[in-house]
Amino acid sequence: RKTNIMLSSRDIYLFSKLYDCIKANAQSCGECIQVAEKCGWCTDADFLKQGESKSARCDELKSLITKGCSKAKIENPRGSISIDKDKPVTNRKKDVAEKLKPDQITQIQPQKLSLNLRSGEAQTFKLKFKRAEDYPIDLYYLMDLSFSMKDDLENVKNLGTDLMREMQEITSDFRIGFGSFVEKTVMPYISTTPARLLNPCTSNENCTSPFSYKNVLRLTENGQKFNSLVSKQQISGNLDSPEGGFDAIMQVAVCGDAIGWRNVTRLLVFSTDAGFHFAGDGKLGGIVLPNDGKCHLENNMYTMSHYYDYPSIAHLVQKLSDNNIQTIFAVTEEFQPVYKELKNLIPKSAVGTLSSNSSNVIKLIIDSYNSLSSEVILENNKVPDGVSIKYKSICKNGVVGTGENGRKCSNISIGDEVSFDITIESQKCPSKGKSETIRIKPLGFNEDVEIVLNFICECECSKGGEPLSKICHNGNGTFECGACRCNDGRIGRLCECSTDEVRTDDLDGNCRKDNGTDICSNNGDCVCGTCECKKRENPEERYSGKFCECDNFNCDRSNNKLCGGHGRCECRVCICDANYTGSACDCSLDTSTCLAANKQICNGRGTCECGVCKCTNPKFQGPTCEICPTCPGVCAEHKECVQCRAFETGEKKDTCQRDCTYFNLIRVKDRDKLPQPADQSYPLSHCKERDANDCWFYYTYAVRNDTMREVYVVETLECPAGPDIIPIVAGVVAGIVLIGLALLLIWKLLMIIHDRREFAKFEKEKMNAKWDTGENPIYKSAVTTVVNPKYEGK
Repeated sequence: RKTNIMLSSRDIYLFSKLYDCIKANAQSCGECIQVAEKCGWCTDADFLKQGESKSARCDELKSLITKGCSKAKIENPRGSISIDKDKPVTNRKKDVAEKLKPDQITQIQPQKLSLNLRSGEAQTFKLKFKRAEDYPIDLYYLMDLSFSMKDDLENVKNLGTDLMREMQEITSDFRIGFGSFVEKTVMPYISTTPARLLNPCTSNENCTSPFSYKNVLRLTENGQKFNSLVSKQQISGNLDSPEGGFDAIMQVAVCGDAIGWRNVTRLLVFSTDAGFHFAGDGKLGGIVLPNDGKCHLENNMYTMSHYYDYPSIAHLVQKLSDNNIQTIFAVTEEFQPVYKELKNLIPKSAVGTLSSNSSNVIKLIIDSYNSLSSEVILENNKVPDGVSIKYKSICKNGVVGTGENGRKCSNISIGDEVSFDITIESQKCPSKGKSETIRIKPLGFNEDVEIVLNFICECECSKGGEPLSKICHNGNGTFECGACRCNDGRIGRLCECSTDEVRTDDLDGNCRKDNGTDICSNNGDCVCGTCECKKRENPEERYSGKFCECDNFNCDRSNNKLCGGHGRCECRVCICDANYTGSACDCSLDTSTCLAANKQICNGRGTCECGVCKCTNPKFQGPTCEICPTCPGVCAEHKECVQCRAFETGEKKDTCQRDCTYFNLIRVKDRDKLPQPADQSYPLSHCKERDANDCWFYYTYAVRNDTMREVYVVETLECPAGPDIIPIVAGVVAGIVLIGLALLLIWKLLMIIHDRREFAKFEKEKMNAKWDTGENPIYKSAVTTVVNPKYEGK
């Protein structure tokens, strides 16, 4: 029997995912475990049945066990995590006498892990981050020295000592440096006439020659030296409004030795009152080579500005991130929108509003640093193909973030500890199967976590494989994990055929049953003279047998279930479970469903067949032959006998002794004394009947042990009381009087309404009268006046 089943698209998707293992057609254990983490490989050499290919060894664990593979012979390697370096985070105090070196301070834990990854199986580990107190800071002040920044330079000259003093509140280990920039030294960015090259400023201003970038002061702890060198700086000039600040930022980021960066918190303050040039703008000056992102400082001057184009924003982001530099853009209010857009593209950066003369620069730096340091954002380098990383943050006060928010935590104070759950999953093995290393680090910090990824691409049993095994057709393959892994050019379950011999008439003859014409019963392919049965859309449905003549899905069905859901289909025949029989295993041998309330099978009125009562008496029906539609009810059947024996009334009072002695009569005082069904182990019926005087009597009828009948009857009749005549008569009289009064009132109301309408009609006609008593309406005057039309009044 065949049944059509409609599946939704979602059902089909889930169904296909459920059977990824067997659909993958894996030919070895290594291929199998790379399909999905739920797939296992049966290494039992005798596991396969006739007609099954090697790929049948790869299946879900439950399915393999159901097919007869013991747990001990299922290869199912699992991934694992090992922590190689786990130095605890540093609990450092600012006021202690002994100061730790930067490389002795730990803010992230653990520092190194090894992950063994199996395809489809995610591994999760916890990463802790804690802001250390009194952490060293390096700050490099990069200033625009174009002519418009002249008044700003005056306020920056004392920045060193003032900023040193303010930063002492944050850290005891602070260094400061200074650099300046103007523009590329080619047309049209600057004027290249000899006079303008010496002094690019107009009128009587004394300006220095234009330059691209100059490292004025390497990072130092001497704030006085900063003041001294900066006070000697002179303003320069250029032609266009955007400046070449990106060239300077690139050199500050990549020239670590010249700048003097340490592995500590690195801050770059970029101060300007103008916009910026970026990649592509160099074409205006004939510069087309992309910025190479390398250091080109000679005598602290950038020497390749005329050779390389400006860097792109993405290039800057990469270099700033690689060198753990956090950028503070100190710009005037006019350019706030531009640099805020730039901030959105550069992680761990901040924008502050610079006053027109830079008088607020120290407050700006302090506020921006506090903003940057209160947020931690994790990033990772490029991961191998097929590997994915997911982040989940557990931040201050238990705030949880997922997705992109899982990478960061905000509002972190010094000494606060936050954690991240990091999940790494691989969907496939790398082509060479080698280990890969990725790094995760908090942006703007010099510490990171090294993660070594080892991929599980082969099973342990493959290490004990036997190359050139005799089992595999005299050495045509390696016998491993219970199956043959064939050499190149060989196929078959035992590698018994060459790819050139796959289809020949001699081999196909071995795949025909009883010398018939159908190869493998049209249910398989003949491979090397052996049938390999086709796979069904539903992998639970399988062809089997030497000629694929058997299957496990074409057996009889009951209730739309194969073998009634009470057996298994083997070679198109149902093998029934215990207590079931029949061609579709739909006949139950259990008689418990036929037991009636009196514990008799079918109430003694039928036989139990396949768990269903077949009533022998045609007038009875129901699940246990308990219903008789044509039989009188129990109460009506015994009413006359109960009435005559209990009250000596009724139609059978004269024949009571003859017809009504088949039960025991037991009298009780009231209805509460009657037995209840829950109190008895045998069935009973509650009855309420009426006699000829309209009196009610109550009794129960019970049958015990199929022979002994008992009747419990309430000895007192419930008779209705007679009607009370006086209230009835009084009510009728009162009703008649009230109805009469109501009719009179209605008549009176109608007459009043009629009179008022007639009076109103009279008044209306009176008002419409066209004459009064002083004039005859039919009177006409006897005088007639005629006017001569020719008369002109002369």
